[in-house]
Formats: sequence, C-alpha cells, structure tokens
Amino acid sequence: MGVNHQHLRAFHAVAIERSISRAARRLNVAQPTLSQQLKALEQRHQTALFEGRKPPLRLTLLGQKLFDLTQKLFATSQNIDELLDDDQVERTALVRLGSDSPVYAVRIAAILQQKHPGVTLRVRIGNAKETFSWLSQAEIDIGIVSDPPANGAFAYEPLFNDWLAVALPKDHPRANDLVFPASAFAEERLLMRDASSRTRAIIEDMLVVADVTPTGVMELHTRETIREGVAMGLGLSLFCSSECPPDDRIVYLPLDIDPSAVRMTGYVVCLAERRRTPLMRAALEGAAELRLLSPLPVYAKPSEPVARQIRRTRAATASAMESSH
Repeated sequence: MGVNHQHLRAFHAVAIERSISRAARRLNVAQPTLSQQLKALEQRHQTALFEGRKPPLRLTLLGQKLFDLTQKLFATSQNIDELLDDDQVERTALVRLGSDSPVYAVRIAAILQQKHPGVTLRVRIGNAKETFSWLSQAEIDIGIVSDPPANGAFAYEPLFNDWLAVALPKDHPRANDLVFPASAFAEERLLMRDASSRTRAIIEDMLVVADVTPTGVMELHTRETIREGVAMGLGLSLFCSSECPPDDRIVYLPLDIDPSAVRMTGYVVCLAERRRTPLMRAALEGAAELRLLSPLPVYAKPSEPVARQIRRTRAATASAMESSH
C-alpha cells in the first residue's frame, strides 16, 4: 500500500504550522480539503499523527517520526526542483517581499533584481509584528523584520543594526544640543505609532528604564505622518537612524543613554525549507553583503535562540552552495 504524496504534503504543512488553517493558507487550498487529506492519511494507516485538532497542534510520537522523514523528503524534492528548474527562475518567479523598514526593503529588492533580473518583485510595508505574521501565513516569501521571534521553521540572516534618534523641530530649544537627555521627555509630548509597532515598544521600554513620563502621547499611524507632526511642532518622536532623511525643518539628535537601550536588529527571514532555493539564497547572501558594508556595533548581538537559528541557516546555505559546485 503506497503512501499518497499529496496526503504527506498536507501532513507536512500542518506539522510545520501546528494549525490546519495556517497550513491551508500556506498550500493555497481550502481548509476542509486539507482536513480531509490529513484524515485520509490517518485512516488509511490506522494511526493518529496529532493529539487532537485544536491549535497549536501537537505531534504524537509517530507523528514526530513521520515529520522527521517528511522534512528530508521535501528538502530533497526542493533540491530536485532547483536542479531542474534553476534556469527558469528569471522567467517565472514572483517574489513577495514584506518589510518593517522601507529603506532596507529597497536595498534587498535591488540585490534580488540585480542577481535575478527577470523576477517580478512585489513589496509590502508594515510593522515588525505584521511582517512576521504575513510570513507565517505565507502571504509573503521573504520578510525583513526587526527583532523577530525565534522559530525553527524559519531561517534568519542579520541584515542591519540600528538605534533610535530623537526628532525635534528645528526651532526647538534643544535643537543645537549635541545629545538629547532622556529626562527631558518629561517636558515633551511624544508622537508614536500604534501599539503593535516594534519602535514604540522600544521607546516605551526606554522611558521605563529612564523613569520618565512624557506630558502626553499622540498616536499617528505612519512614519511620514509622525515626521510631518514633528515638523509642525506637534511633539517629538524617535526614528531609526536609517530613517532620518535630510529635512531642513527637523533636527535629529542621539540620546544620552547607552545605545543598546534603543537598539534594534533587523533580519532577512524566510521559511527554513526554502532557504536553499536560488531566490532565497540570493536574499540571505544579500543581507550578509549589506551587513559587511555597514558592520554591526559590538553590542549588537542577537538573542541566543535566534543566534542558534542563524548558525543553522549559514551551515545549511554553505552546504547547499558546496553541493551545487
């Protein structure tokens, strides 16, 4: 009795996502169809592969053993596709790129376009939480995310290290200072993005550490709106140093605190199972190239879970490159 490949593919997607609905979006099939395929696999072989059907799903002991095999199976299948279809990449590929940094989205897009001039690129901008969610739900192929959660289903490559600078209107009393004291926020209104913004989370943590409460907070949705608000004197804000374009209405100053307190590290992230594909490899290698052009400060160290995943990604990428030569 042969194993149905389509059923294995359904099981593999659910095992990765730990959710039938997310797996259905990943495979671009209807959720009832995926549920039926998984049920058929279990009934045909008279076994349970998951403990219940409520997410996050947990693999049974046999399910985990099967998942170990399907990971090898679909990795080999991907390698075969690469071998046979690598010369077709430039004529057929659509790359969906999501990012919480417009600046680095453009830089990675430029690298992909240079290495694969025939691809079609679609770029989507959101905050870090939104971008990682799009990636998890297979709505994008590559994500550029600041301080993403560590997850073994994804491959990570550090792209940039950035820190927050204070934005003031040019006529502000402190506009000519060399640094901005964190304590001075007690006299200012802060303009910030929505609560799900990674930048806002860092600002709020900084205020707690500095034991400072601003006179008020005004929530504005986009970087551009906040920048205009600063220029019009509505309040002060903080931006990543890479997102401080020249504007004769605004002055940007560093804070008088340890830069690591207002630091974020951005990563190029893709599904681990796709890291060996030509396009994903180009994105991960492009991140490494950009990082060499702008080295990370010594204090910019990723969290250990993400660091471990980075080491796995680099080892797998190096192995794939060696086998291709």
